[in-house]
Amino acid sequence: MRANMRDKPHSCEVCGYSFAWKSNLLTHMRTHTGEKPHFCEVCGFSFVRKSHLVNHMKTHTGEKPHSCEICGSSFAQKSTLLSHINTHMGEKPYSCEVCGSSFALKSTLLTHMKTHTGDKPHSCEVCGSSFACKSTLLTHMKTHTGERPHSCDVCGSSFAHKSILLTHMRTHTGEKPYSCKVCGSSFAQKPHLLCHTKTHTGDKPHSCEICGSSFAQKSNVLNHMKTHTGEKPHSCKVCGSSFAWKSNLMTHMKTHTGEKPHSCEICGSSFALKSTLLSHMKTHTGEKPHSCDVCGSAFAWKSNLLTHMRTHTGEKPHSCDLCGSSFTRKSNLLRHIKTHERQATFM
Repeated sequence: MRANMRDKPHSCEVCGYSFAWKSNLLTHMRTHTGEKPHFCEVCGFSFVRKSHLVNHMKTHTGEKPHSCEICGSSFAQKSTLLSHINTHMGEKPYSCEVCGSSFALKSTLLTHMKTHTGDKPHSCEVCGSSFACKSTLLTHMKTHTGERPHSCDVCGSSFAHKSILLTHMRTHTGEKPYSCKVCGSSFAQKPHLLCHTKTHTGDKPHSCEICGSSFAQKSNVLNHMKTHTGEKPHSCKVCGSSFAWKSNLMTHMKTHTGEKPHSCEICGSSFALKSTLLSHMKTHTGEKPHSCDVCGSAFAWKSNLLTHMRTHTGEKPHSCDLCGSSFTRKSNLLRHIKTHERQATFM
């Protein structure tokens, strides 16, 4: 009757909140005292309310009695199911007062707000890294424990996070759900799409402090810096060659394995690299997009144009260590060196 009559005779002396029942006031007082009398016997977590402990126990038992009638997803708590329903309805009732972004879940809004405040209250006791969300911290901890509970049924690869497994599965299914609205290119991962869109906008916010070159991605700047430092951390275990980028090492390994997965549909020639195949295709199409500004000669490949330009500039960068003769092309130098080898044979 008090609930209906809105009679709330029990007031909190700290904040002034009033309650219909004394038991609710006593429970509320724990928010001020920090008391959490209800303990989980499995993991030791403690809670203010017994109902919170009951809900928490479902994370250990795996019980998920509340199911979505639309997609079949099941949840431990009915409130989580009701929030999930918003993702199907497209409803986003929770808006950010700072930037106007809207969200289907209140928890997502609260997480988003930390991007404005910079609040990262959850710290890793191992390395000191801090995170905005506790769930992100728990995910991060797996990098220290090495735990990889999520396995791929196709190839057996294991992953620390289920989301990474789901993304990995696209390498088997070929699924590319993220499409570019400008050119239609599709990608398996959203970050790859975001990076790709910068090729249309021309946005290059990351600059090299040494030479001023700018890049669309921060990772590209870090890779570019190796051209200044000469760092080559990726080594071939077969021949010892070292490379600045892991992708270059992977490409190099094909010279040992003989793998040539890229085939020409016209003549059947196969190549280790897709870029080499694309260059080869020009021999069939006759395409010569690279023209000399001096004499108008056209070439299929830019490297051939750069070599040709030396006939105009007189540059001869390839020198013989034996006699000092210099040449425009490296192939000419190698041919010249054989004349010394033949002379040494006759002598």
